[in-house]
Amino acid sequence: MRFQGKITNWQDDKGFGFVEPNGGGNRAFVHIKSFSERSRRPNDSDIIVYQQIQAKDGRFKATKVNFVRDIKKNNTYKKPTRKLGSIITIIFCSLLIVLTATGKLAIQITSIYLVTSLISFLAYAIDKSAAQNNRWRTKESTLHILSLLGGWPGAFYAQNKLRHKSNKDKFKTIFWLTAIINSALLFWFITENGSKFFSTIISF
Repeated sequence: MRFQGKITNWQDDKGFGFVEPNGGGNRAFVHIKSFSERSRRPNDSDIIVYQQIQAKDGRFKATKVNFVRDIKKNNTYKKPTRKLGSIITIIFCSLLIVLTATGKLAIQITSIYLVTSLISFLAYAIDKSAAQNNRWRTKESTLHILSLLGGWPGAFYAQNKLRHKSNKDKFKTIFWLTAIINSALLFWFITENGSKFFSTIISF
């Protein structure tokens, strides 16, 4: 359950304070590390959205904290960005199918995209589960390598379906860079030189 409240007694040098829920309820301890994402350091009277857990000592603690303003700002520009990403991914996958059906792209390459996309989706799902249960996380570099190898359509679907890594701007920038590089390599494979190179590889 998500709560909305106001930060009080914030001690910036120590990085913690408390949050009083709007409409009354249990005051919760909030630490700066509990913020999922933040555009700045917290201050007294900041309005935040958070989840609440009860510690063993009976006290309440705020987790998965976000500034209300950040959420509103993200929703303003990330919905169009997500829609554009969906269009790009659909067009790419459609081209992949057409090129394979017309014989311009080897079925082996299409299979690589299918397998790496499936692996990417599973990697995102495992990483999200690990994040929720405080287990060992999958390195972001591993997720990017999978995207670079052809799994970026599956990775994009996972980001939006699972709502994982979809709000990290730096991660998304690198992700789309891997998608661009991979797409450029794909279309090079379609050229005469690319086809010869691929034929040489699979002949070994």
